[in-house]
Amino acid sequence: MSKVEELGNSMVKLTLEVSSEDFEKGIQKAYAKNKNQIQIPGFRRGKAPLKMVEKMYGREIFYEDALNDVLPDLYEQAVKEEGLEVMSRPDVSVGEIEEGKPVEVTFEVAVKPEVKLPDLTSMTKDEEKVEVTDEDVEEELKKTAKQQARKVEVTDRAAQMDDVANIDYEGSVDGVPFDGGKAEGYDLTLGSHSFIPGFEEGVVGMEIGEEKDIDVTFPEEYHADELAGKAAVFKVKLNSLKAEELPEIDDEFVKEVSEFDTLEDYKKDLKTKIQEQKETAEKNKVKNHLLDQLVEGAEIEIPDAILDEQSRELINDFAMNLRYQGMDMDTYMKYTGTTMQALLQSARPQAEKRLRENLCLEAVAKKAELEVSDEDLEAELKTMADNYGMELTSIKSMIGEGELDNIKADLLNRKALDYLYETAK
Repeated sequence: MSKVEELGNSMVKLTLEVSSEDFEKGIQKAYAKNKNQIQIPGFRRGKAPLKMVEKMYGREIFYEDALNDVLPDLYEQAVKEEGLEVMSRPDVSVGEIEEGKPVEVTFEVAVKPEVKLPDLTSMTKDEEKVEVTDEDVEEELKKTAKQQARKVEVTDRAAQMDDVANIDYEGSVDGVPFDGGKAEGYDLTLGSHSFIPGFEEGVVGMEIGEEKDIDVTFPEEYHADELAGKAAVFKVKLNSLKAEELPEIDDEFVKEVSEFDTLEDYKKDLKTKIQEQKETAEKNKVKNHLLDQLVEGAEIEIPDAILDEQSRELINDFAMNLRYQGMDMDTYMKYTGTTMQALLQSARPQAEKRLRENLCLEAVAKKAELEVSDEDLEAELKTMADNYGMELTSIKSMIGEGELDNIKADLLNRKALDYLYETAK
């Protein structure tokens, strides 16, 4: 038996009863789980009867485990029966527990907020006409040529920007070398901005074999506190130079990088592709603007409990990405000097933005009676399989029910955004 009480601001109190029979089953399971850790004089470990244990230690030693056993299923069933769309972790309160009587348990939880949409017919889109110029095509050709470029040894001139300079260097502050400030045979691409500001510019103009002192100043926000803002001198020797040699853009080049035989045909194809890319980019820009209009015009009250939950999800995603990079969250927090509370607080604005967008798009989908068909889902999974270079059946076997629901929700959001784009003036 359960009942729901509205608390306001999308918070509800769900009250349910755990029957004495169900609670007793939970006690029995708790006893079976813990009996091997209980020692009663006169009994071998794990052999003391339940009643003897209760008499010795009190029945309440099993209450927490018993409730943890029976409550999840009862809570899930009650949420389903009451039709609640729960969006936060419940705050649980347990009433008085008496043997042979039902136990009353209350759950204060946030549910999906009501969304009052703006007038969708008043939404506007300012879409610019896309044009592809000859310069756009030439720029794309240059990018392709650069990808095919090779590095050639340079011996007859000084270092220039975009060269790869092989250097030896040693840095010092106030005449004292510092850790990590020395290397030999290091390849540095001049103009890559991978070194301290002023260093690469100092290498430009050096002749092969030349040695030179380069004066620089570490940035105030440098990651090594002991060097931040300090003036430093780097002793640099230029060992060798390599420059980029671009291929000639002609029919032979085209045959190597495409399925076309002539530069003219390749340019036509490039122009079509650039047109498509620009149109897609413009369309996405307009959609983002429409989404901003939608969220700004909607009325939604979001309780802290939901924002807390969404912030935790963002941090969990961040922690997962860290693990992929070989770092755990504790190490990250120690290295950056932050705390979990600070991370959660910093994630809150992004969590609220994402939440408002999703709630609004879901409301649009409901208003427009949009649905994700089996064919839509199949096509999305096929695209995922193609992107990962996997078989469709393999992708399906890897995706759990929860992840499948997330994919469907994302598809529905995209449909809602497409609907806004098509109906906006």
